[in-house]
Amino acid sequence: MVNALILRAPGTNCDLEGAFAFEQAGARAERLHVNRLLERPALLAEFQILCLPGGFSYGDDLGAGRILGNQIRHHLFDALHEFKAAGKLVLGICNGFQILMKSGLLLDEGKVGPALRDGNESRSPSAAESPPRSVGAAASPPRSLGATVRSIGVAAPPATLTGNASGKFEDRWVRLRVASSKCVFFAGIESMYLPVAHAEGRFVARDGKTLSALEANGQLALKYAPLDGPANGAVAYPDNPNGAMADVAGVCDSTGRVCGLMPHPERHIDPTQHPRWTRRPLGAEGDGLQVFRNAVAYFA
Repeated sequence: MVNALILRAPGTNCDLEGAFAFEQAGARAERLHVNRLLERPALLAEFQILCLPGGFSYGDDLGAGRILGNQIRHHLFDALHEFKAAGKLVLGICNGFQILMKSGLLLDEGKVGPALRDGNESRSPSAAESPPRSVGAAASPPRSLGATVRSIGVAAPPATLTGNASGKFEDRWVRLRVASSKCVFFAGIESMYLPVAHAEGRFVARDGKTLSALEANGQLALKYAPLDGPANGAVAYPDNPNGAMADVAGVCDSTGRVCGLMPHPERHIDPTQHPRWTRRPLGAEGDGLQVFRNAVAYFA
């Protein structure tokens, strides 16, 4: 039996859905408060999959995923690197993606450039956020993270997730295409239709060189696609709901075993979760279930 750990914190609200999704995929899922893991990091040895679910960990009071990301960076970093080195899987969904980015666990920083390190975090990647924008204002091209962070004299991480270009919380269903074969979680999937619900989901790379390196390495694994038209066609708001660079909706590390994505696959497990399930013929299952099946099948 494959064991999946669903790590929750104050404000997490998708842990039950995440556990259900893994159980439907054939795993045994256990929900665990982060305080229990901080007390006993050795608990990770009992699991093959770690999932950081969506929600608003610690109320996102210092920025989305910032507090739990820092807890991981300062107290669980070694334990989670051992988890990764053992060939296990890590999945971050929405707030979980934000946590993975803020903790430094997701991107292979050694390959794409220097990142914020302990003792050099007086200004965080959230410094790249755009000024508040009135609802309905036209989105401006995202400024590179490197340009912003260089201006305050801090080494930039490879990329971050920042405020939506629309300046508002985006809650809608989006079309997605798998843009790389590297990621374990998206194996055999071409496209998905999933919901998003976030205010800080805009993927911004440090600079163009970093973006190109991540693309060339197959790490920009999931992208927003037009709701109507060819999957690889031009994507505009609201099909790209947050203004992400290169339409990035999900990223994996250099091994393909650590993945973060903004859309919620755990919210489309059953076909009746589709918003038009009563008006059109649908498949036997929701588009998101295969993401979890792939994780379980990886250990078969």
